Amino acid sequence: MADLGFGLMRLPLRDPDDQTSIDMELLKKMVDEFLAAGFDYFDTAYYYHRNTSEAAIKEALVERHPRGSFRLATKMPMKLLESREHQESIFSEQLENCGVEYFDCYLLHNICRSYYPTAEKLDTFRFLRERKEEGRIRRLGFSIHDDADFLERVLERHVEDTEVVQLQVNYLDWDSLETQAGRCCEVCESYGIPVIVMEPVKGGALANVPAEVAEMFGNTTPGMSPASWAMRFAGGIGCVETVLSGMTDMDQMMDNIRTMRDLRPLDDHELEVLERAKGIIRSSVAVPCTGCRYCVDDCPKAIAIPEFFSIYNDAVGTPSKGLPPQRFYYLNLTGIHGKASDCIGCGRCEESCPQHLPIRELLKDVAKRLEVY
Repeated sequence: MADLGFGLMRLPLRDPDDQTSIDMELLKKMVDEFLAAGFDYFDTAYYYHRNTSEAAIKEALVERHPRGSFRLATKMPMKLLESREHQESIFSEQLENCGVEYFDCYLLHNICRSYYPTAEKLDTFRFLRERKEEGRIRRLGFSIHDDADFLERVLERHVEDTEVVQLQVNYLDWDSLETQAGRCCEVCESYGIPVIVMEPVKGGALANVPAEVAEMFGNTTPGMSPASWAMRFAGGIGCVETVLSGMTDMDQMMDNIRTMRDLRPLDDHELEVLERAKGIIRSSVAVPCTGCRYCVDDCPKAIAIPEFFSIYNDAVGTPSKGLPPQRFYYLNLTGIHGKASDCIGCGRCEESCPQHLPIRELLKDVAKRLEVY
């Protein structure tokens, strides 16, 4: 049965506009609660929270609990790599950031078409295999945001160095033409490689479903949250060993613990309800952004892309006469960030987007709806 993992990309913040303002006291309480519930897998990365997530988990977990009481995973930031020597310096930095002598799991971060050539050029798989032979990595694999054909191409070449694959899997992406979550799981299963799930709740979108869907779920399984449906779907897939959840508060954590402690996969009737729900959700979401924030780091105009998309989705989903009330939230953000109309069309955001969204065109839609006076 699938395990629950603590994803460290969406940690609690003291200031929602500052990704580095991690609420350490709340995080420590959440870490303690997670371990007390019998779960022990923590997943971070060099990029998360503007390069502060690794240090945060050192303070909240590593310095407060025995090393054998938890498993810690992090990732090699492929888009930053400049040389083979750079790989060593980053890996050593991550060990220091996290305060550990070894990682229980270490992944190449997003081996997609854009970054795979770097891995081949720098022989990154071999580099990490050597770190494993030294005892600094216990388990090796990669995360990927790409289609099933490319995933199979990577596995054909590197299956001997791949013990686990981290995939974006949720019920909305299962049969998606872009994400191909279902087909990707089939590829991993054909190679006998277990899957770690990321984005099971699609950045919170499947926790905040339309009212009609929430009512459908509630009538079918009274007392269970929409998020629990998403977690049960992911956890019920045969090749899945761990379902990561980016938990930003204690309520989310307790809901996930209740769901995953005694996981009950969706039955046939629930899967039928889910199919109807998917159609409703897809028709109501204008921009399927998960809020991963990879697009933000390279934006030369400091545009708050995920936040703008969230506001835009709300405006589209709750139309009103006259000026949309969501514009005030938008204008507040433009006081400290670039406006959607400030986009210069460089395309860096789209190169970094795991969802392959046409961000430049979508920002034009945001500006048209929200930059009104």
